[in-house]
Amino acid sequence: MSENNICPAVVFTEKVGGKWKLSIIYNLKDRKLRFGQLAARIEGVSRKVLTDHLKQLEADGLITRTSYKETPPRVDYSLTKAAKDLSPLFIQIDAWAMTHFAGKEE
Repeated sequence: MSENNICPAVVFTEKVGGKWKLSIIYNLKDRKLRFGQLAARIEGVSRKVLTDHLKQLEADGLITRTSYKETPPRVDYSLTKAAKDLSPLFIQIDAWAMTHFAGKEE
């Protein structure tokens, strides 16, 4: 494909693909969270990987990192409009998972 015909699925995968990025966005969809709160909500993610993914999502314009000049320092993460626009997708993912996999053993 030429640069003019970039596949939207490739763009989507580049920005939010991987094991943790969609989980991060999903957990921020209705609220601001601090790093520790995110780490507690996403079972199995290491602190280093979470930090790396948060930096990537921020660089890609999908999350906002707000640092407050307080002691101790406080940092909140929230979604940008671009990431909030994924909300209908999460509704569909929830419905799909509940329809096909709810209550099934892995």
